Amino acid sequence: MAAAGSAGSSPPPQPGQLGTLWSTLEDQRGGAREELWALARADPRKAVFAAKVGLALALISLLVFLREPRDIVSHSVWAILTVVVVFEFSIGATFSKGFNRGLGTLTAGGLALAVAELSKHLGKLEEVILIISIFIVAFFTTLTKLHPKMKAYEYGFRVFLLTFCYVMVSGYNTGKFTDTAVSRFILIAIGAAVSLGINVGIYPIWAGQDLHNLVAKNFIGVAKSLEGCVDGYLKCMEYERIPSKILVYQASDDPLYSGYRAAVEASTQEETLLGFAIWEPPHGAYKMMKYPWRNFTKVGGALRHCSFAVMALHGCILSEIQAPPESRKVFSAEIHRVGIEGAKVLRELGDKVKTMTKLSSSDILAEVHLAAEQLQKRIDEKSYLLVNTERWDTSKQAEGIKEVLNGTGITGKENKIEVKEPTIVEQTTAHHSKSFAVNSFLSRHDSSSTVDNFKLLSWPARRSFHPNLPLEDEETKTYESASALSLATFASLLIEFVARLQNVVNAFQELSDKANFKEPVQEPVAVSTSDGGFLHKICKFVGIKS
Repeated sequence: MAAAGSAGSSPPPQPGQLGTLWSTLEDQRGGAREELWALARADPRKAVFAAKVGLALALISLLVFLREPRDIVSHSVWAILTVVVVFEFSIGATFSKGFNRGLGTLTAGGLALAVAELSKHLGKLEEVILIISIFIVAFFTTLTKLHPKMKAYEYGFRVFLLTFCYVMVSGYNTGKFTDTAVSRFILIAIGAAVSLGINVGIYPIWAGQDLHNLVAKNFIGVAKSLEGCVDGYLKCMEYERIPSKILVYQASDDPLYSGYRAAVEASTQEETLLGFAIWEPPHGAYKMMKYPWRNFTKVGGALRHCSFAVMALHGCILSEIQAPPESRKVFSAEIHRVGIEGAKVLRELGDKVKTMTKLSSSDILAEVHLAAEQLQKRIDEKSYLLVNTERWDTSKQAEGIKEVLNGTGITGKENKIEVKEPTIVEQTTAHHSKSFAVNSFLSRHDSSSTVDNFKLLSWPARRSFHPNLPLEDEETKTYESASALSLATFASLLIEFVARLQNVVNAFQELSDKANFKEPVQEPVAVSTSDGGFLHKICKFVGIKS
C-alpha cells in the first residue's frame, strides 16, 4: 500500500521547474503591462476615466468611518454600489444611469411603502399579500421592460424591481419599511451626486462629441476606400491570396476593406452615442438646447448608403470574373476622374462636418456629376466592348428594332431578314479574342483552390449547359461574355455611387441648418505686396513710372 501511495503521488516540483513557472508568469505580467500602457497611450481619456472612478469610490467610502446617523451609515454599501454602476465613460451615460437609478428607487420605494401599509391592516394575510405583490410587480415590470420603446429605461426597471423586493423583504424582517426605503434613497442620491460631480467637473468626456468625431472620421475612411478601389481596378489589382476575414466580413488590415467597413459597422455605435448625447446639457460648441444629435446619425446613415456601393466596387476587384486590361484602358480616364471627384466630395463634406461649417458652394456635386456624365457618354460610345457581340442574332435584332419603331407585335411566323454583319461586331470580336488571349485573370484560381482554408470553385463550372457544343469553346465564350459585363458592372456601380451622394449632401444641409453651423469664410483675394524688385526701385528713384 505504501508503495502504491508513493507511486500515485506526484513528485514535488524541482527548483528548475519553479524558476521556469515564475519566469512564465513574469512574462505574462510584462505583456499585460505593455498592453495597458499601449491602451492608455492610444486614448488617454481611458486612463483619466479610471482615475476618476477611483477618486469617486475613495470619497464615498468615507461614509464607512462615520458613526451618525447610524441607520444610514449601516447601509452605506448602497452608495458604493451606486458609484460603481452609475459612473460611466461619458457624461450622457452617467446622467442616463443616474436618472434611471434615482427614478426607479423613488417609485419603487413609494410603492413598497404603500403595499406594506396595506398588508399591516390585513393581519394574518400580511405574508400572503407581500408574496403576491412581489409576483405581480415583477411580472408587469419585466413585461414592460421588454417593450421596444422602453429600451432606454431598461436599467431603471431593473433598479425599480430590485428596490421594491429589497424594501419589502428587509422591511418585513426589521419592521422598518419607511426607514429602509428612505435610507436607500438617500444613499443612492449621495452616490449619484458624487459620480456626476466628479465626472462633469474633472476632464468631462462628452458622448455628443464622440458622435460628431465618429461621423466626420467615417467620411475620410470611405473616401480612401473609393480611391483605392478605383485605382486598384484600373491597375488590374489582383489578390494573390484573398484574406479569409474579408470573405466572412470580419475586421481586416486591408485598407480598401477597412475604410468602408468602419462606416458600415458604425451604425450600432452611432445609435448608442445618440442615446447618451440627448441626455447631455449644452456644452462647448454644442450650446443649443435640444441639439439635433439625431441629424448626425442621419448623415451617418446616408454615408453608409454610399458605403454599400463602395463595398460592391471592392467586390468587383475580389471577383473571379475579371475584365481584360485592354477594356479597362478604354474607360480608364473617365472612371479615374469619377473616383477622384467622388472622393473629393466626401473629404470636403467630412471636413465641413468636423469644423461645423456650412457649404461654401451651392452645388458641391457639379464636378462629380459632370465626370459621371462623361463616363456614361463613353459607355454609350464604346458599349460594344461591354458585350460579346459575336453571339448577336442580327436578323432577330433588326426585326425587333423594326417592330419597336412600328409599334407592332410579332404575329404569325417569323420572317428572317438577312442583314450584313456590322463592322463593329468584327472589331469587337477581334478585341475580345486579343484581350482574352493574354488575360492573366483566366488563370487566377484553379478549378478547386483554397484561400485561407476556404474552398473556391472556379467559374464557369466544369460542365456545359449545351452538351452538343464543344466543352472548352462553350466555356470560353461564356466566360468572355461574363468578363465583358464585369467592366459594365463596375462602371454602373460607380455611377450609382455618384447618384447616392445627393442624399449625403441633403442630410448634411439639414444638419447644418438645424445645428446653426457657422458660415464659410470667404478666402480673400491675394494682393501682391511686392515692390517690383531692384529695377522698379531705380525707376521710382529717377521719377519714371513703370
